Amino acid sequence: MSSDPWGRVDETGTVYVRTADGEQVVGSWQAGSPEEALAYFERKYEGLVVEIGLLEKRVKTTDLSSKDAQVAIGHLREQVEAHHAVGDLQALRTRLDKLVENVEARREERKAQRAKQSDEARHAKEALVVEAEELAQSDQWRAAGERLRSLVDTWKGLPRLDRKSDDELWHRFSHARSAFSKRRKGHFAQLDAQREDARKEKERLVAEAEALSGSTDWGPTAARYRELMAEWKAAGRAQREHEDDLWNRFRGAQDVFFAARGSVFAERDAEQTENLKLKEELAGEAEKLLPIKDLKAARAAFRSINERWEAIGHVPRDARPKVEGRMHAVDRALQDAEESEWRRTNPEARARAEGLTGQLQAAVDKLRAQIEQARAAGNGAKADKLEKELAGRQALLDQALKGLHEFGG
Repeated sequence: MSSDPWGRVDETGTVYVRTADGEQVVGSWQAGSPEEALAYFERKYEGLVVEIGLLEKRVKTTDLSSKDAQVAIGHLREQVEAHHAVGDLQALRTRLDKLVENVEARREERKAQRAKQSDEARHAKEALVVEAEELAQSDQWRAAGERLRSLVDTWKGLPRLDRKSDDELWHRFSHARSAFSKRRKGHFAQLDAQREDARKEKERLVAEAEALSGSTDWGPTAARYRELMAEWKAAGRAQREHEDDLWNRFRGAQDVFFAARGSVFAERDAEQTENLKLKEELAGEAEKLLPIKDLKAARAAFRSINERWEAIGHVPRDARPKVEGRMHAVDRALQDAEESEWRRTNPEARARAEGLTGQLQAAVDKLRAQIEQARAAGNGAKADKLEKELAGRQALLDQALKGLHEFGG
């Protein structure tokens, strides 16, 4: 008979394993020595040890499902309980029991993790729904549309919830997207209609602009082109495929007109510049008449200069005030001289001036005599009052004498 701490072989070749419940028959061995029998069943034990170790590692390091792990544990437990190996079977049972605990703990952990993930997914999807519903009211069509597409991708990457919750949230999410799409479609349909109206209006403006391009009625036509430009801007944009072509035609018609006007104005500017030179020469000739010594000769000379002035055409607008001002200054000097001469040689005016001067002189002399009398009589108040009246009459007399002097008096 042969034995070791965990098993033995009796004389009949029966192999036993020692357990806490006593010896258990492992099997019968007739093919060789008892030592070989024990070694064989010990290897079977080592095989169980290896299998249990591998299962422990799979449970710990892989995503082996709890169900599959329990099946594997059950299979190993059946082998252990069949007592077909020699070794510490209780140690294997203990490891399998511990493994069951680990699998159960991991199952609960995964359950909690799934619940957490589900809760996080629910909150994430609810947040996506809220954002989608807000975006459904947006008028930022491009940005909101791109964001909604991004939200769909995010939704697809989230775990599914229970069917009822997932369906309810998806219904709200999908409804928000549909509402936005409907609003956007309506907006662009309206925009297309507006652009079609703008195209028709701009075609009308182009037709008028092209009809005016050959006009030589420079002022009114230029004003009308400014009005057409304002109407163009107010019309809004046409469809992209029409806008540039219509604008090029509209602008081209204006360019034809303004190029022609510019050419004519360039010739006119050259002519007016020459006219300015001639009028500046005449203004200089008129200024040489000052100061006026012979009024009659100066007036005749100025009349001749003015006739030549009038025969010259227009000058540039910005230069006109200065050159005309020079001529006006000479004209005013002649008018002042004529007025002075008229006053000096007018007998009636001279007589009136002499009469007024005599009257004022008599009044002044009378007041002076009265003042002397009042002071001699000791009436200072009356004298002071008469002094004030005298000052006023004297001022009038001085002015009258000055006027009389202008008559050569």
